Amino acid sequence: MSIGAVARRVRAYGGQFLLLAALAMVVLALIGGVPRLVNGRAEEGLRTFLAGQPAAARDVTYGTESIFNAGNGTSLMEAFAADLPRLEAEMPPDVRALVDQRWFAAETDAGRLTGPDLAAENLLVDLGLRSLPGIADAGSLTEGRWPDPAAPPGQPVQVALAGEVARKLNLRVGSRLTLAGPASASPEGAPDPVRIVVVGVFEPRDRADGIWQGLPQVLHVVEPPGDAQPFVALGVADGAALDRLSADGWGLRFTWRYRMGASGIHAADVDQLIGDLQRMSRRAEGRVFTQGLDIPLREFQGQVAAVRTVLAVIAAGVLAALAGLVILAAGLTVRRRRTEFTLLRARGGTAGSVAARSLAESMLVLLPAAAVGWALGNLAPGPAADSLPAAVVATALIVLALPVAALAAPTGVAGRRDLVRLRPSTRRITVEAAVLLLAAVAVLLLRRRGLVPGVVDPLLVSVPVLLAAAAAVLAVRLYPWPLRLLGRLAARTRGSVAFLGSARAARAVVTTPLVVVVLAVATAAFCAVVTAGVAVSRDEVAGRRVPADALIQGQRLAPETGAELARLPGVRRATPVLQESGQRLATDERGTDLRTGDVTVLLVDGPALAGLVRDSGVRVTLPQALVAPAAAGPLPAVVSPAVAADLAAAGRDGSAFVGVQNQRYEFRVAGQAETFPLLRADTTRFVVLPWQGLPRRSTGAVPTGFLVAGDHLDVSELRRVGNEGQRRFQQDAGLVGREPPREVEVLTWADVRQQVGEGSMNGVLGFGFVAGAVAGTVLGLLAIGFVVLAGARARGQVLSRLRTLGLSRGQWRGLLLVELGPLVAVAVVTGAVVGALLPLLLTPVLGLSAFTGGAPVRVAFEPRLVAGVIALGAVALGFAIAVEALNNRRMRLGEVLRLGEES
Repeated sequence: MSIGAVARRVRAYGGQFLLLAALAMVVLALIGGVPRLVNGRAEEGLRTFLAGQPAAARDVTYGTESIFNAGNGTSLMEAFAADLPRLEAEMPPDVRALVDQRWFAAETDAGRLTGPDLAAENLLVDLGLRSLPGIADAGSLTEGRWPDPAAPPGQPVQVALAGEVARKLNLRVGSRLTLAGPASASPEGAPDPVRIVVVGVFEPRDRADGIWQGLPQVLHVVEPPGDAQPFVALGVADGAALDRLSADGWGLRFTWRYRMGASGIHAADVDQLIGDLQRMSRRAEGRVFTQGLDIPLREFQGQVAAVRTVLAVIAAGVLAALAGLVILAAGLTVRRRRTEFTLLRARGGTAGSVAARSLAESMLVLLPAAAVGWALGNLAPGPAADSLPAAVVATALIVLALPVAALAAPTGVAGRRDLVRLRPSTRRITVEAAVLLLAAVAVLLLRRRGLVPGVVDPLLVSVPVLLAAAAAVLAVRLYPWPLRLLGRLAARTRGSVAFLGSARAARAVVTTPLVVVVLAVATAAFCAVVTAGVAVSRDEVAGRRVPADALIQGQRLAPETGAELARLPGVRRATPVLQESGQRLATDERGTDLRTGDVTVLLVDGPALAGLVRDSGVRVTLPQALVAPAAAGPLPAVVSPAVAADLAAAGRDGSAFVGVQNQRYEFRVAGQAETFPLLRADTTRFVVLPWQGLPRRSTGAVPTGFLVAGDHLDVSELRRVGNEGQRRFQQDAGLVGREPPREVEVLTWADVRQQVGEGSMNGVLGFGFVAGAVAGTVLGLLAIGFVVLAGARARGQVLSRLRTLGLSRGQWRGLLLVELGPLVAVAVVTGAVVGALLPLLLTPVLGLSAFTGGAPVRVAFEPRLVAGVIALGAVALGFAIAVEALNNRRMRLGEVLRLGEES
């Protein structure tokens, strides 16, 4: 066969080969481009995810215990400062490439600080001294100067303090103090006290600068944990002063801290990076090695595993639909050339020669098309993926599709298929039964065996395809029966449109096209349903954390703060909440310990909270025990299963006591819940009490927060009112002398929902769902077009005959609607049902809880899916009629009748 002869045949059947070439380009473009797009989004998500982590999570720190000067004149500061570049050079290459900033610090243990300025405020303070090279560039002096490195020995140690530290400790430039040596600093005992003088007060130029984020921080005072406990603070001293203290018996601790940036990391290297961090921990050479980077990296890996699994399912559906379209296109091409192949066989040609001729044509057209598609796919942004083997296999299968279809095509003169009722052959029945059996076995194995997340499991990716194929086979075998009944009823009515249309629809044999349509629509429906389920689950997670439009959390707020909040613009309701952790269960009001674990106690005003939840529209359901009006006897409580088990084992589920703000309340177990709104997801021991049922006491319960419902809330105003409520409570309680409380925290439902749905691999997951839904819809419409084209010649003959008998153009459109409508409706509805049921089977093994804050994805009926199915069915039917009309115009009905008669 010459190339010219092959090219002439390709030109003669240019439309069919152009269709096959377009499909080959699409398949190879997807194989080459989609992995690049996914990798690019994964890289972007990883960098965004790491950049949003707290600073401590991105720091790799080496540290030492207290080291004492050997007395040989060596400067410990100079010796250990030289280790900053050396330790970085010893890091594994991928870790070293991420280092963005580095800091060296030396400090003493905290000793007791005394002086007249502290005594004036009756302050108990422990102070440590820290040397931070580069602090003069990171801080700005507001008073005085920085410690002088050339200060002579024997003079007081010069110290600079952060502005907040100086204010809280009543210190200023010129304050003279005495610092006692730590009692456990040296084996020989505590060193002699040293004199301290404050020479400077500074403020940070940028509080986010990593130099300030060593623990404990230089910028803040650590509040005393209880009564008679000291404040803890740090002062900045020069390295030379610390060297002199070391020579006098003071121990020094050294830290080398490296801040990991996000710009140099690649998603493909995360596993290697985690392993290198673990090896660095084992090779710390006696230093204290601290890092928290592996925790967010492992969290990211969990999301990567889930995304990889989900994308494998979506890709399997899309590629299977494309493969079906290639088969349909090849079959359509062979059907159009059936006369040619029959003539070749009649002239002595063999099946092999027919296949060789088709293979030559296929290679001439499809190999260049596949190469162009692969090149276009590799133009997509993102790191390259190892998809070349898949591309080679796909190209080989596409090229072989046409010769295989030519081998399988029957030869001889075709009969009038529209005049007989075709019965399926034994081979077809066997294949369809095998598909049904395989689908059932695959589902059973998947449910029993489970799945390893992150692994592209052949069983997992084959289950949706097999289920769609099985559903299509059942639909093909079942839907003609009601149509035949409809045909009998239509035969008794006037007019021929309903009768002819239902009769032709009942005789239609379109198993392969229907399978492709069902598979494509099922992929789109699966993506839509899972997307809705993930969104609902994220709403529920945000609702559990903030079961209102906003939550104000603090220490203790004056009860009238709720009324102040209600007067703010946009606020409709405000209700108090009280939460205390670390409480003990007791057997009586005196506090006899029940000897169980600590519990977290939450008080909510049930009726008020229920109304606020309804007003906010948050997806939260409150137990009836908390909403019921107050009644005599123990308070009805909702407890966690762990607390319920402890109470039942102790026989106290009907009456027990729990402390709340130094008051004890009797309660009984009225219900159990795995989680409860406002509590952390990892809280496994809690007791929730109804505020409206609390007995009257001399000291009432004081809110620790408020829930707010409203529109267009001003977060700054909510924070202002919350802070005023905290200060008002301190004043009313006579706690004026205490340090002002920390600012309240204001969380809005919208912000929490955004945090749950953004970052890391969420963009990749959303891209996969959108791409799957769009691709499934488009491929479904294309498959319906193939359904129309497959029967276009037969319908053209019928139309020619009926038009000759007087059928009008409007009646022909009605006949086409009756014939194609049931097929399109069955295909779309079957695909939608399969796609809606697939999440029930696959969601438990997809690991999507990594994208919902750990909450399982809830798959429920989605009303919008029904509207989508109806719209898709209407579009598909309109598309089918448009394809038929264009095809009829192209073929010219008179020539179809004259040339297509094969009697």
